[in-house]
Amino acid sequence: MKYLSPLDAAFLRMESTRTPMHVGALMTFRLPENAPRDFLRQLLAQMRTEPFMPPPFGCKLAHNRLRRIAPAWEDTEVDMDYHIRHSALPYPGGERELGQLVARLHSHPMDFARPLWECHLIEGLEASTGPRGDEAPRGGRFGFYFKAHHCCIDGMGAVRMVKGWLAETPDDRSAPGLRLVKPEPPAAEKKNRTAGSRLKKSVAFAGGQLRGLQDLVKTLRKMSQQGPGEGTRAAMATPRSLFNVPITAQRRLGTQLLDLSRVKAVGAVTGTTVNDVSLAIIGGAVRRYLLEQDQLPAKTLMASVPVALARPEGKGGNAVAGFVCPLLTDESDPVKRLERISEVTTRSKAQLMEMSPTALEQFALLGISPLLLGQMTGVLPRLPPFFNFVVSNVVLSKKPLYLLGAQLEAMYPVSFLFDGYALNITLVGYMDRIAVGILGCRDTIPSLQRLAVYTGEALTELEEAVAKAPAKKVRKSR
Repeated sequence: MKYLSPLDAAFLRMESTRTPMHVGALMTFRLPENAPRDFLRQLLAQMRTEPFMPPPFGCKLAHNRLRRIAPAWEDTEVDMDYHIRHSALPYPGGERELGQLVARLHSHPMDFARPLWECHLIEGLEASTGPRGDEAPRGGRFGFYFKAHHCCIDGMGAVRMVKGWLAETPDDRSAPGLRLVKPEPPAAEKKNRTAGSRLKKSVAFAGGQLRGLQDLVKTLRKMSQQGPGEGTRAAMATPRSLFNVPITAQRRLGTQLLDLSRVKAVGAVTGTTVNDVSLAIIGGAVRRYLLEQDQLPAKTLMASVPVALARPEGKGGNAVAGFVCPLLTDESDPVKRLERISEVTTRSKAQLMEMSPTALEQFALLGISPLLLGQMTGVLPRLPPFFNFVVSNVVLSKKPLYLLGAQLEAMYPVSFLFDGYALNITLVGYMDRIAVGILGCRDTIPSLQRLAVYTGEALTELEEAVAKAPAKKVRKSR
C-alpha cells in the first residue's frame, strides 16, 4: 500500500454528494485523412487492451480500518470495459449538445470501490473550423472526455498526463500511453532498515518540517503587512457574491476560445504576462455578468489563483500552492484593472518562490484547511468567503498534438466546486488559442454560457482600452 499525501487526503475527505471532487477535461479531435470508418472502434479497442494510465490509476482506495485517518492506495485489477466508454451526440452535434453531455457526465459521482477515473469517446460532432482555418466535415471530428478524482491528480499533473497520451507528429501511431506507462524496474535490494536508520530518517524529516515552518511564518508575516488588497488581508475582505451560495450536485459547462496572439499583444504593450491579461479578462467578464444580474458587490471580487509546484518525475497527486488576487470588478477601466492585477501577481509569486518546497506544502495545507473543515461539517456556505471563485491557467503545448494521427483541436478543462463556491474557471493554452472552461452549479448560476461569451468580448474591450491609453515603457519580461 502507498499512503496518500496530506493534501491528496484532504481532497478525498472533501467529497460529498453535492460536491464531488473530481476534475476532468474535454478534448476535441479531427480524424486523420483517409481514416477508416471504424477508426473510433479501433481506438477504443486499443485503449482497452494496452495500458495508458500512469500510477495511481491502476489502484483503488484500500478498504481497511485506518482508511478514514490514513487513506492509502492498493493495487487492483482494472475493468477497462467499465472505465472506457463510447457515446454519441444527437443531431446536430454542436457545442450545445456536446456541453450538455459533458456536464451530465461530470455531474455523476465516481465509484470509490474502483480506480478513480473514467474515459469517454464521443462521436457525432458537427463540422467546425480547425486550428488552421480549414473545415472538418461532419463525422470527421470526435470528442474525448476524461475525469479523475482530485486526490489522484491536479491540473498540471493532468496536463502532463494528456501530453504523454499524445504525439507531436501525425505519423506517430504508438499507443496513447506508451510514453507514460513504462515497465516496472527490477526490484532493488532492500535498504538497511535498522532502528538507527529509521531514527535518522525521522530526525531529518522533522528538521525539514521545522525549517519549512519557519519559512512559512516568515512569508505569512510579509503577507499580513501588505495593503488591504493583497495577501491575508485580501482574503479577509472578500465580499459575498452570487457565486458564494450553497450548491447542488448538478453542473453546467461554459466554453470559449481566445486568440493567444491577441492576449500576448496586450501583454507586450503593457509589460504584463499572459496570466495577468487572462485574469483581467475574467475580471471584466465577471463585472459585466454581475451588472446584468444586478448583483455586483461594491468591493472587488477575489480569485484564488493556484500555482504549480515542482513535481518529481512520475509522481502523481497534488503539487500546488496559491494566492488570492483581486479581479478589480469594482473598476470600470480595463487598463487600470490589468495594472493592479499585475502588481499583485508579481509580488505574490515572488513571495511563494522564496519558500522552500516543505514550506510550500505547509502553506497549501494551511490554505485548504478552512475549506476542508467547513465542508466536512457542512458550515462552509455560511462562513464568510475566503475568495469568490478559483481561476487556474495552464499551458498544454505550443505545437500541434495527435492521437493516433487525429489532431487535437482544443482542450477544455472541467474542474470542481466547493460548497458555497458555485463557480470555477480554468484556462488551457494550446497552440495559438486559450480554451476557457467555466464550470458552474446548474441550479444557482443562470446563463453560464453568457459569462463564457463575455470573456471574448472582455478581451476586445481591453484591447481597445490599451490602444487609447498613453504609451508606457514596456517592462522587462518576468
